[in-house]
Amino acid sequence: MTTPNDTPHYSLLEDAQGLLVASAQAALGVHLLRAAGLISSGTAGTALIIAYLSGWSFGVVFFVINLPFYAFAWRARGMIFCIKSLAAVTLLSIMAEALKPLLQIAQIHPTAAAVLFGVAAGVGLLGLFRHSASLGGVSIIALILQDKYGFRAGWTQLIHDLVLFTVAAFVLPLSAVLWSLLGAVILNLVVAFNHRRDWYVVT
Repeated sequence: MTTPNDTPHYSLLEDAQGLLVASAQAALGVHLLRAAGLISSGTAGTALIIAYLSGWSFGVVFFVINLPFYAFAWRARGMIFCIKSLAAVTLLSIMAEALKPLLQIAQIHPTAAAVLFGVAAGVGLLGLFRHSASLGGVSIIALILQDKYGFRAGWTQLIHDLVLFTVAAFVLPLSAVLWSLLGAVILNLVVAFNHRRDWYVVT
């Protein structure tokens, strides 16, 4: 049985590729969601709403609104988690914008966008969590609550998202909000059913 003193760690290269792949999956999910005019969960959902209403770049908005959370992440879970989360948010911000000219989607049904987003972004978040990172915002709070109190990260995010989508109902078409909610539920269920700290011994 592995003890805290002999728990293996990811190498720098393993961490780098893990963060890159997980961020790419999340960016693809956001790109599909955006192509259908939907929103995502967490701070990405807030960034998408702001981007839709203002015309500003999603990547820039997403990067900026996450800035206040890094100080909290540093104090709560340490420098490594903070730096990795900053790297993941930066990668997602860049790749989400890079996909716009590289992968142009003329039409996608909102059902496909919501389901594929939920799966892709959910698996992406699992990868980030396994490499001690997050996509900032509420996911940082979710991980802290799970570590300290055993409250599943996916459930914390689901509660937050219910509030987010209530607000979205006042600024977006109801059909878009409902399809977006489906994507958020799928994402959070993927995280809730597959992320447990005691399942992973590598940090």
